[in-house]
Formats: sequence, structure tokens, C-alpha cells
Amino acid sequence: MRWDIFCHVVDNFGDIGVSWRLARQLATAGQHVRLWTDDDSALRWMAPRGAPGVAVHRTLDPGPDFEPGDVVVSAFGSEIAPAVIGAIGRVNQAGKEACRWVQLEYLSAESYVATSHGLPSPVHGGAQAGIRKWFFFPGFTPDTGGLLREPGLLDQRASFVRGAWLQARGIPCGGEMLASMLCYEPAKLAAWLQGLGQRASLPVRLLVTAGRATRAVQVALAGLPAHWNPRGAVRFTFLDYLAQDEFDRLLWSCDCNFVRGEDSPVRSLWAGAAMVWQLYPQSDDAHRGKLLAFLDWLEAPPCLRAMHLAWNDLDDRAPFGPYGPSAGELPQIDWDGWRGCIERARQRLLDQEDLVTRLLRFLREKR
Repeated sequence: MRWDIFCHVVDNFGDIGVSWRLARQLATAGQHVRLWTDDDSALRWMAPRGAPGVAVHRTLDPGPDFEPGDVVVSAFGSEIAPAVIGAIGRVNQAGKEACRWVQLEYLSAESYVATSHGLPSPVHGGAQAGIRKWFFFPGFTPDTGGLLREPGLLDQRASFVRGAWLQARGIPCGGEMLASMLCYEPAKLAAWLQGLGQRASLPVRLLVTAGRATRAVQVALAGLPAHWNPRGAVRFTFLDYLAQDEFDRLLWSCDCNFVRGEDSPVRSLWAGAAMVWQLYPQSDDAHRGKLLAFLDWLEAPPCLRAMHLAWNDLDDRAPFGPYGPSAGELPQIDWDGWRGCIERARQRLLDQEDLVTRLLRFLREKR
């Protein structure tokens, strides 16, 4: 089939990152993909070599002569240009859906995902009259759209040699625990770093990703007292931007991954290491329900739940309880306990089909 994926880049890299992974995996499955985006700048480092079968177009409005493929995907509610809507309506005039319009939604573990997944949204009036849009929700359970997972990904993970990858990139690792850091600006970042420096039972090296995370860590460090890390237990390596495959290997290399947004939490689950997810903060606190639903699905132990609430600045209305920190401290990383939780969750996901497999079957059923 021929696919047109439309991605409006709002902020950061999750939207274009997920759209690129979807396009690349579809192409690997023998599909022909055009990716339309208003900002392809991140792809220059995220996917520097492109991918066979994927053509990237730097616009969301392909113009009046646009001829849609068999499937049009609007990623994360991206607006579809009138020319695209008109083209879908034109090829579907005979009553048969020659072109199917799928809206790929945001990732969540909330209960509405399963009840809303796969529903049609017919339009009865206006420019979109007669066009039907299908809602496709990624998710963590078999009654949702699943998660992106490339064929053979876990085999690659199993054969990965951490030391060789770190050495090739000049990242020192002399018996330290490794934690990757991809974050926005956690309000408690400085407090957590200070607590780690004073209480860490093992030396920890933070591998800080380029851009916003690097700036956040540098600001936090500048505000800490001079002797916050008296034993030198916390060390830092600041990274350049990484291509997607390299980012995956960064997550495979680490004992704990701090991730954010849409793409990296899924990749962290596949990595199987301990993880802490920072959701995109929303002014109406909508991310609170999303986080709690994820922690429930994850079957997170109390300490990991406490860390997530604190990291997302949501702990003021959710006391830590007897297993959490005291006197304003944040939990230390429970390397083994948190990893065990993620490994069990990953196995539940591996027992399910991946997103592309489910999407292709879904479209076959809607012919």
C-alpha cells in the first residue's frame, strides 16, 4: 500500500520521532511511504541516512494536485490541509474507501484508550462530508493499537555489547552505574542530584542527552552548593544529538533511563532497564491521570511510583507513604527492583503484537 503520514511538529522530538519510526517500519514491511512535515530539521541527526521506501516532504500542504495514497495518517491530531481532505473525498466518491484516513493518537494507558480505539468518525456536513476518519490509539494492552516494535529488535538487544559501544563513543565506564538523562526541566532535578551526590551507595555516571536536558542539568548544577557531591559519586558525560538507532543503544547501555514525551518511554521499555518517565506537563494537570494510569499498568513498586510523582512535580497531592523519601528527599534509584518491574512489563508487551502489525490488519478489515 501507499501511505501519506502528516506530522505537525509542535515541540521537542517525540512527534517527528514517532512518525519517522512508523514510516521506517512500514517501509521495512514493504509499504511505500511519504512523510509530510512542516519541520524536518530533527531528521538531519535523528535519521541522517534516511530509509529506503520513505520520501520526506517539508510541507503539510501538498497543493491542489495532490493524489493521496491508500492510507492517510494524521499523527497526533495534525491538521490536514484542505487540499488533502478534498483529495480523500475525490477518490472516495464512488462510496468505497479507496483512501482510508487514520488519526494516530497520543500514547496513554488510561481506560478511554481501549474504548475509543478503532472507532470511526463520519463527517456529515461541510468540506469533509462523506469522509470517515478512523481513530487508532497506541497502548499497552491487547485491546489497543499496541506499540512500535521493529522485527528482531529484542534479538538485537540481546546481542548488544555495552562495553564496545561505550568505548567506541569515548564514554568512560569504570564500574559506575550508568543512567541516561532525557528530560524537560524537572522542578526537583537539583534536589535529586544533591541527594544522589550525598547518598549514592555506588558511583553513578549520568549520560545527558543534547539540547533541553543538557541545559536543565547545567542550570541545576549551577544552583547547587559547592560541596553537594563530596565523594565525587556523581559524574557527567554530555552527549551530542544521537540518531534513533544510536539513542536506542544508549538506553540499552544504561542501568536506568530517565525519559520524556512519546517516543523514548517506549524505547526504554524495550531496553528493559530501570526507567523514570517525565510526561509533557499540561496546565490542567491532565498528565496526572495519564501518569497514574501508566504506573498502575506498570505495577510499579511504591518507591518507583514515588519517584515518578516527584519527577513530574505531582507529589504535593500524593504523599509518598512509608516507602518514599522523608524530609523532602527524593527516592534513590532501586536499580534491581525497578529493573525487575520493567522486565516484567516488557514481557507482557512482547506477548502482544506490535503497532504496525495491528495497524495493517486493522486496515485490511476496513476494506
